[in-house]
Amino acid sequence: MNNIKTVFSIKDLENISGIKAHTIRIWEKRYNLFTPKRTSGNSRYYDQASLQKLLNVVLLNNNNYKISKIAAMSEEEIILNSREIALNTDIENDAINSLKIAMYNFDQNLFNQVYAQLLIKKSFSEIFKDIFIPLLNFIGLLWQTNTLTPAHEHFISNLIVQKIQINTEKIPFKKNDGKKVYVLYLPENEIHELGLLYLNYELTLRGNKTVYLGQSVPLENLKDLQNVFTKICFISYFTIAPQQAKVIPYLNEVSTLIKNTENTFWAIGKKTQNIPITNNNIKTFTSLTNVLENL
Repeated sequence: MNNIKTVFSIKDLENISGIKAHTIRIWEKRYNLFTPKRTSGNSRYYDQASLQKLLNVVLLNNNNYKISKIAAMSEEEIILNSREIALNTDIENDAINSLKIAMYNFDQNLFNQVYAQLLIKKSFSEIFKDIFIPLLNFIGLLWQTNTLTPAHEHFISNLIVQKIQINTEKIPFKKNDGKKVYVLYLPENEIHELGLLYLNYELTLRGNKTVYLGQSVPLENLKDLQNVFTKICFISYFTIAPQQAKVIPYLNEVSTLIKNTENTFWAIGKKTQNIPITNNNIKTFTSLTNVLENL
């Protein structure tokens, strides 16, 4: 928590907005769009207001507003015009940027309005794959560079979680008499379940039987499932836990757990990349997209 930045370098602005630092400097010097602050050591930095303004400027510029025209607007006009574009133009092209603005402004109404317009053209699955996954990848980049506060991440993630849950509940019940069941869970100390929730949605949508256990489940608890079902595909997502050095020992424990059964295990996450797997009943996927391609 204490390592999260409260100020932004020009490189941070480039990472977040997708606009090259050189271009940002031109907008700053030629058009006075931004006024960087300076530390006691005379280093330049940008505050939260500058970041939010940059995202609005990018949205306007992407919709045929010349930089000179944007520079002539008041701060309020920039906000109002960008919000109007987010709601009334070809939302598919600007949805991710609009959702970034919603995240940084804690604007739930904007999020819901952008989502509602996306639903006119796309299914929920398409929205998740085309819009939410790139947005979540963007959030992951910000975590890696410490340019995102936990409040922003929790805000946008919880809104997406709500949409997943709502759409999962809408799926008509289908009686499934097949032997195979998918058991989805997160390992101990792992709480990032958004990807797993969406995978549960996709499996349910395809008529599969699922059991969703949720966050921080001890491995030994999976034995209870094996006492009930004879053919299980366990699925887990490694984001924070287990630690990288403990991934192989964890998978070795899984291998012992499912030995002499019809059960399989899928591990998802970048932590599984280049992990040697000797058990044919264990599969690893580096991303949710990889899993969806194999369903």
